[in-house]
Amino acid sequence: QVQLVESGGGLVQPGGSLRLSCAASRSIFSMYTMGWYRQAPEKQRELVATIFNSGSTNYAESVKGRFTISRENAKNTVYLQMNSLKPEDTAVYYCNAWDGGASSWGQGTQVTVSS
Repeated sequence: QVQLVESGGGLVQPGGSLRLSCAASRSIFSMYTMGWYRQAPEKQRELVATIFNSGSTNYAESVKGRFTISRENAKNTVYLQMNSLKPEDTAVYYCNAWDGGASSWGQGTQVTVSS
């Protein structure tokens, strides 16, 4: 497994932007997928965005056009650029890595969208 550390969360006003980072303890080049999930209070964890080792991406319908996932293999880091944030984006955001067998999770970073 790989250790993942998220950062970049915080409080932002509606319409604002944040960039989340997920730093891995070792190379992410071999990871089949890297993804961001989120969990709001009293709700199930849901997929936000995924990036495959091919570079292709997948997004939840609720964030399409507003969020962008990217990876920087040289820095073993995955990013989630979040624009036009809405109050319903408020959640703990988790980074995930899947190597085709084992799945690893970070500890999460809180994102709060509120005026």
